[in-house]
Amino acid sequence: MSHDTATRTAAAPAADDEGTAPAHGLTPRRAGQWAKEQYPLYILIALLIFAGLTSDAFFSSYNVSNLLLQVSVIGIVTLAQFLIVLTGGIDISVGAVAGLAGVLSAGLFGGGNTLLAVAVAIVLGGAIGVFNGYLIAYRGLEAFIVTLGMLALGRGLVYAYTEGQPISPHAADFRTIATTAIGGVPVLGIVWIVLAMAMAFLTRRTVFGRRVYALGSSKEAAHAAGVPVRATMITVYVIAGVLVGFAGFLLAARIGAATPTGGDNYEIDSIAAVVIGGASLVGGRGRVLGAFLGTLIFGVISNLLVLLNVSTFLQDAFRGALIIFAMVLTTVQFTRRRRQRTAHS
Repeated sequence: MSHDTATRTAAAPAADDEGTAPAHGLTPRRAGQWAKEQYPLYILIALLIFAGLTSDAFFSSYNVSNLLLQVSVIGIVTLAQFLIVLTGGIDISVGAVAGLAGVLSAGLFGGGNTLLAVAVAIVLGGAIGVFNGYLIAYRGLEAFIVTLGMLALGRGLVYAYTEGQPISPHAADFRTIATTAIGGVPVLGIVWIVLAMAMAFLTRRTVFGRRVYALGSSKEAAHAAGVPVRATMITVYVIAGVLVGFAGFLLAARIGAATPTGGDNYEIDSIAAVVIGGASLVGGRGRVLGAFLGTLIFGVISNLLVLLNVSTFLQDAFRGALIIFAMVLTTVQFTRRRRQRTAHS
């Protein structure tokens, strides 16, 4: 990415469908290009059709509501992962941090006040975000190494605090947010959708969002273009940490207790959902809608496998195959776009 390109990216009014160039209104050509890139949406539609044909229970109101509850927490974690991946980073500690936030929100101060529990989870997530962001942005450490250490630290603290036993909060309204529905839609799902819309606005309609894309394209060019690289980077990790901490509280609220294994595999699921949604792991490319659809794809597959009584071990195999398929598909997409740009230049 050249200096000029970085400058344009950081100053552009909005990102296009690929998240890298300015948008100048909808034209038939842009609409056609947009339709060609919506493969996560097509995968989801195909899955829904297959689910409807193979299981009578899939589209029942109970199952749809349950599906939304299942994907909401990991969906919020995926939003955090998405923001970090946009910068070219990665966070493999999100599951451990969510688990730690869950047990501390349920156990600290007796777990007798729900608002205090939410505050504990958010502050913990934000503090870990500051720590991770400082080491990555100001000390120049690799995001993978830093978050790998945080994963081990978080998991260790979870087991040390819980001694391997679930923690049940004392607050009577601790589960309210996870058990309440508005018009038949679970509040937990509404929270996820609202946060996804907020993330979409943040990344596509604000100066901060444009700086995040510029960072992911080239940190050196972004710095040369006047983007405050370190401040933007640490802000990204703080926002992600707050989201993961809040997700940890929601996970405990949904289950009704904070378990030592809470958040297990969230790092894999969130990264996979982001990649399936079309984001590039090297940064600078991706959309919230893609991450949202990627989460739903994973949720539908997991839900359908349960309904079809598929073995738990085979469920893991399906998830792994899906990740590989998404990686291959993403590589093909990026290669095709690169060739098109080369041909047009």
